[in-house]
Order: sequence, then structure tokens, then C-alpha cells
Amino acid sequence: MENNRFEIPVTVKSATTGTNQLLRSAREASDYLLNSWPGKRSPKHREALQACHDALAGDKPAMSARRAFIAAAREVNVFVSDKAPG
Repeated sequence: MENNRFEIPVTVKSATTGTNQLLRSAREASDYLLNSWPGKRSPKHREALQACHDALAGDKPAMSARRAFIAAAREVNVFVSDKAPG
């Protein structure tokens, strides 16, 4: 079983609907990077995608993917929160 879930989900803005989207795992973050990413694919985007891939492969912890994803999301202004919802 994959252990790629984030301890604390990451909240981002959906580029298509403008609503907030909760990402709970490296798989969900990877899907967002591939299918919902606004703007250009920067080096931070590529690093985040690689980190998600590494987490899904079991080579790196999900926390590394989460950290890389947040850095990329901040760069394109879709990052909302890295705090637990509630």
C-alpha cells in the first residue's frame, strides 16, 4: 500500500473554478500539477512533480512532495493554506 498521504492537507485555488481545493496526498498533488496547473511549467513545478513521483514510488517521504508542491504553488499564486482545515 502506498503511504503518500500528507499529514496535513494543502489547500490551493482551482484555476478552472476559482474555488479552493484540498489536496491530501502526493497523488492528488501530482494530478493537480499535471492537469490543473495555471501558467508556465517552471523549475519549481518540475521539482514538485518529481518529488510527487518519488513519493508515489516510495523513494521519498510524502512530506518532501508536500514541501516542493507548496513552493511551486506559492510561485504561481494558487497556494491558500498549509494548515489543517477546521
